[in-house]
Amino acid sequence: MSASARAWVDHVTWWHVYPLGFTGAPIREGADEGRIVHRLPHIEAWLDHVIDLGLNGILLGPVFASTSHGYDIVDHFRVDPRLGDEDDVRRLIAAAHDRGVRVLFDGVFNHVGREHPQVETLRGDGVFEGHDSLVELDHDSEVVRDLAVDAMTFWLDRGIDGWRLDAAYAVPPSFWASVLPRVRKRHPHAWFLGEVIHGDYSAIVRESGIDSVTQYELWQGIWHGIADGNFFELAHALGRHVALLDTFVPATFVGNHDVTRIATAVGRRHLPHALAVLFTVAGTPAVYAGDEYGFEAVKAERIGGDDAVRPAFPPMPDEVEETDAARDALRLTRDLVAFRRRRPWLHSAHTDVVETTNLTLVIRTAVDDDAAIVALNIGDDEAVVAAAGAGQLELGDGALADARVVLPPHGWAILT
Repeated sequence: MSASARAWVDHVTWWHVYPLGFTGAPIREGADEGRIVHRLPHIEAWLDHVIDLGLNGILLGPVFASTSHGYDIVDHFRVDPRLGDEDDVRRLIAAAHDRGVRVLFDGVFNHVGREHPQVETLRGDGVFEGHDSLVELDHDSEVVRDLAVDAMTFWLDRGIDGWRLDAAYAVPPSFWASVLPRVRKRHPHAWFLGEVIHGDYSAIVRESGIDSVTQYELWQGIWHGIADGNFFELAHALGRHVALLDTFVPATFVGNHDVTRIATAVGRRHLPHALAVLFTVAGTPAVYAGDEYGFEAVKAERIGGDDAVRPAFPPMPDEVEETDAARDALRLTRDLVAFRRRRPWLHSAHTDVVETTNLTLVIRTAVDDDAAIVALNIGDDEAVVAAAGAGQLELGDGALADARVVLPPHGWAILT
């Protein structure tokens, strides 16, 4: 992809939505008896909220016909009737683009649902990660490659801006290396984000031709560094994160539809600490819908264990329950998004760890003379840490004093 064709990616920040949960669609039982129910306008009604947050992209979870949670697809070319029809999708895309909001679809090309009409033609040797309902595809098959090319092109033709590639880590890189150039030939602007949980991120990007992958290492470093009181873990993750920039810019996040809510994972009082890191280090960030309100929920390892982190949302943003915690989280998210949007150079900037203890961390992210310094304290005592050359407090509750930053207990600061 040419630099000019993909320039929009350098400035995008996603709002990540799981459509079936967000719209209150039935997941496992009584799935509308196959009737078309027009639930996608529910998401369209929230697009002004995306703008209000300062975001400019919407990453939609699966919207294709499936038998349960959306990842057991039975037709890549048909909208899930629980969400609506193709006209609903077209209207949502148009409404987003009218607001300057990019649209990313979630594509599942590692497996299909057992009820897919072509399952015997497409199937490989097993099922995905022990899930009997998810039949793995034969990625050496030209039929499977053609399906991926045709499906991606079909929806790009209808206006989407790119694809999240579900379970990309389970697919041979050679498959993507064969498929993506064929799609890009028709849609050179398209951006491809691979879901990669583990492995050599840089090697996967080089060998597959995928533009970016999900940065689970940084997510874990943020979560455990704060929750376990061990900022050395986060410092290590940041070092690995910076090394990736030689190959690609990762997709960063602190929450998604597969994990415990960040406010639950680190505690509400440390939500600012997690978000401060997310919005000041390199990456293409995403906010998982609800995290901007400080929603709490635990991902459980059982059938239906995802439901709590994939809740139904009210018809309009002004119907979200107003609490002091929700208002604080919303204000925090807006402030951090605004800080980042005023500094587009952060997208690919390198971060240095200036000072680390178990309970305090100072990092400096910079390009040439532009710098953002983050100082964090998760301890019960006041902390005095390095200011790393900062001259002004931008956000947080710290204070500059004699070239140092004074942080109250559990305090944080972003400085320039």
